[in-house]
Amino acid sequence: MDWTHYRFRSLWPLPAESTAVYQALERVEDYPRWWPQVRTVTRLNDTTGVITIRSVLPYDMTFTARETRRDPAAGVLEIVMTGDIEGWSRWTITADGTGTLARYDQVVDVNKPLLRRLAVPGRPFFRANHRLMMRAGRRGLLRHLQAV
Repeated sequence: MDWTHYRFRSLWPLPAESTAVYQALERVEDYPRWWPQVRTVTRLNDTTGVITIRSVLPYDMTFTARETRRDPAAGVLEIVMTGDIEGWSRWTITADGTGTLARYDQVVDVNKPLLRRLAVPGRPFFRANHRLMMRAGRRGLLRHLQAV
């Protein structure tokens, strides 16, 4: 088993229209306003930016994100990442009854040296850290959508 390889999936049921959810999630530069763990987003051009995140554990992760798919009709937003983490992530937005289901999939390898050294003993903590970040992101997006 590669202890520095991770697969994550989060499902966010949201009581909002799928178009509004998609529009909020495609504006990555706004994430720091509503998602506390997304510390900074610096746009480099129309499809690429540098993102720094930090959840409960005391370490930052910085990576370059490059858009590989933006498909409003299919409800898909996808990026590739390089830097402290390397891999891809995808939002898939679908109507779900009177609301929306935002599905987040991520497959990454950790490159940050400290996290690589702590890969085996830290793995359960890193996974919990990710869950807490995603839970806070859903709460923040809910507040953001209600304020719009």
